[in-house]
Amino acid sequence: MASTPPDKDNPQAEMGFISHLIELRDRLLRSVIAVAIAFALMFPFANDIYTFLAEPLMKHLPEGSSMIAIDVASPFLTPFKLVLMLSVVLTIPYLLHQLWSFIAPGLYQHEKRLALPLLASSVVLFYVGMAFAYFVVFPLVFGFFTSVTPEGVTVMTDINRYLDFVLMMFLAFGIAFEVPVATVLVVSVGITTPEKLARMRPYIIVGAFVIGMLLTPPDVVSQVLLAIPMWILFEAGLWATRYIRANKPDSDAEATEPQSTSTAAATTAAGAAAATTMSSTEQAIADALIDEEPRWKPMTDEEMEDELDAIGEWEDEDEEDDSDGDDDGNEKDSDGGDTGSSNGADDAPRDDDKPDGKSD
Repeated sequence: MASTPPDKDNPQAEMGFISHLIELRDRLLRSVIAVAIAFALMFPFANDIYTFLAEPLMKHLPEGSSMIAIDVASPFLTPFKLVLMLSVVLTIPYLLHQLWSFIAPGLYQHEKRLALPLLASSVVLFYVGMAFAYFVVFPLVFGFFTSVTPEGVTVMTDINRYLDFVLMMFLAFGIAFEVPVATVLVVSVGITTPEKLARMRPYIIVGAFVIGMLLTPPDVVSQVLLAIPMWILFEAGLWATRYIRANKPDSDAEATEPQSTSTAAATTAAGAAAATTMSSTEQAIADALIDEEPRWKPMTDEEMEDELDAIGEWEDEDEEDDSDGDDDGNEKDSDGGDTGSSNGADDAPRDDDKPDGKSD
């Protein structure tokens, strides 16, 4: 039979899909409105925000030197781009809340317990990474760059290129500080174990320095300042995975205990409801069947091996009995044949016993 289109076969499924699209549209509109509101509130202070962002570099510039704008529209577009990016960064909690509200109804309870702390910790760690870059990394990096400037060269950084540089550093350190979240996630989904990650520690340290080399400018200071926090955060994530695994059986027991209690309560309620329509004899039989433990239980591997060994021993004993019976029969047949032949020889008439005068 040919299958009918989904819209004709199940109109409710189509309506459910459309309702999901409508909800997704509403969530996206709310996110865009939130970013627009944050942008509108901060745009009047765009120049002040850019001055605050350029302060780590301005402190290390030589006297009489300043930043410049090479492009004609840079004095307007650069603060505009900065405020727009800052609006997105500051509204990340609300954006993730809208995303969580959309996908949470389709998750299981244990998935919600895992996803919500990971989302919250990822936002906090991203902000911590950006703050670390601004307050720790930028002063050291810009101080190093300005200190190695050749004689006769005046440092005059373009405002647009400086913004691109600091945005790249913010993004690199923000993502690098998500290492604990990634560690907990790969262990929670079963990709690896804390023991395997601990054995891979030397490779992870080397990988942290390689990532620092790729994401930071070509200087040793910024590379080390990115690689060392990544290593420390990896150790923190490794400790968190061990802590979660150590407490996981307790949470599972607590989760299964209410389920068993509710099952027992449902069984008792069903028995009470059935008791109103049963006679006393039927009720006694039903209670005995409910209280009686199941007689059949699956065997373990050890019990299965013991059972197979016992069956093999029984078969060997049967074969030995059969072989013994055959040997006894053969011996009886051989004894009977010998006795018959000897009796026949004894019963045969002798010539000496024949009467005189009579011969064959």
